[in-house]
Amino acid sequence: MPDTGPPVSAADWTPGLTALGLDPDDLPDGLAVADENGRVICFNAAAGRITGLRPSQVLGLPLERALPLEDLEGRRWWACTDPYGGLATRVGQPERNLLLPGGREVLVSARYIRRRRLGPVHRLVISLRGTEARRRTERSHAELIATVAHELRSPLTSVKGFTATLLAKWERFTDDQKRLMLETVDADADRVTRLIAELLDISRIDSGRLEIHRQPVDMAAAVRRHVAAHVGAGEPEDRFTVRVTGPLPALWADPDKVDQVLGNLLENAVRHGEGTVTIEVSAADPPNEGTSVTVSDEGPGIPEESMSRVFTRFWRGSKRGGTGLGLYIVKGIVEAHGGTIEVGRAPGGGARFRFTLPVAVPSFLA
Repeated sequence: MPDTGPPVSAADWTPGLTALGLDPDDLPDGLAVADENGRVICFNAAAGRITGLRPSQVLGLPLERALPLEDLEGRRWWACTDPYGGLATRVGQPERNLLLPGGREVLVSARYIRRRRLGPVHRLVISLRGTEARRRTERSHAELIATVAHELRSPLTSVKGFTATLLAKWERFTDDQKRLMLETVDADADRVTRLIAELLDISRIDSGRLEIHRQPVDMAAAVRRHVAAHVGAGEPEDRFTVRVTGPLPALWADPDKVDQVLGNLLENAVRHGEGTVTIEVSAADPPNEGTSVTVSDEGPGIPEESMSRVFTRFWRGSKRGGTGLGLYIVKGIVEAHGGTIEVGRAPGGGARFRFTLPVAVPSFLA
């Protein structure tokens, strides 16, 4: 390549940034720009941090020497893509995971700037990003898979063991023994079903596809129904206190999703809290704009340093158990309704969860 003289300043090719009062070093992502001869004329500070190269060493070098990138199969990237040759209809390269010498991974995408349609490449604009965020996402996915595998193994092992035993030795068991084993199988099947439902909810929340079918909801009646279910399951009736401060505004929400939120919050209070579980239902502030529900207990509460992580995936607190996905799903459901949820410390010292759902309108009018 012929010598093109000293590198030009960023202002020579980024009038838009200059007009906005920005400098390439202000950009959060790494930015490298090569001129029509393939020499680097811009290499911002973020690009230096990501690649471990000093901009002063890179400016003016041919692109292949400044960024000797290889793909994961060891092929030289610029030789393969040939940005200055090949088809003139090309506009760039999608983001790829590439390697620098020494094995440093970077995410690279490129844009080909032409002064006229089908003309030669005038500028090659390269975006560089670190791989830390992608690795965190991959670790989160791996943790989710490990959690699912662990949670599925126990009930499925139980189901397999009991059914195999019944099939092999049916005549040896009394009716009561058969009933006990079948009830265990039924409970474990319900556990698997709940886990699968949680995974589907997470998928819909993460992709923004959680559907809300709004119908009239009597929040006070829903709360009392959940309390009655816990009492029917063996919890003392005096462990629950329900306070309804009326009148409540008409509420349009998804009844099934509201039940899911209440079920998770009450189960969390019963399982991880202590003492009396208090559920308060009232009109939101300002009045007539929604309904608020507060669930609090008298247990040890949530440490202050953990408050910000309560609604993240896999948070289980000091007492282990469960998948750690319930509160993440609760937050997703409440926000899909346009509502808010917060966590704090109850007057009795335990955990206090408060969510608010807006009045909204029925689905057929939305």
